[in-house]
Amino acid sequence: MAQKEFSINYDYQTVIGDFPKVGIRPVIDGRERGIRESLEKQTMDMARSAAALISKNLQYPNGKPVECVISDTCIGGVAEAAACAEKFRKEGTGLTLTVTPCWCYGSETIDMDPLAPKAIWGFNGTERPGAVYLAAALAGVIVGMLLS
Repeated sequence: MAQKEFSINYDYQTVIGDFPKVGIRPVIDGRERGIRESLEKQTMDMARSAAALISKNLQYPNGKPVECVISDTCIGGVAEAAACAEKFRKEGTGLTLTVTPCWCYGSETIDMDPLAPKAIWGFNGTERPGAVYLAAALAGVIVGMLLS
């Protein structure tokens, strides 16, 4: 019996449709007159670093790097959160990572999509720690779930 050589078809996709992208949400203390402005660069740098880390270390089943989509602006309030959600919907994100170096208004900035898995990276390197945002955002999500 002759042996057949097998080759792997790397273009074969076991998922119907496109692979989900990771949405990176840079949230910030929305208070202006120096507070927000002093944190814009650091917050967007966190988002870019998270996207680079994810794309470098995670792959889809076909071996291609996981794609990330970053919000166009830092999210400091409801309008920016809604604009980000719309962008992510159009881009095909399936989960979100919210990054922040500072405290933020959790219920105004959190991803409120009840079906999307979410994660929060709160950095504690400033005088307004980002880990506090995690607690505030979680409280906002729980209240939203109870009221719906």
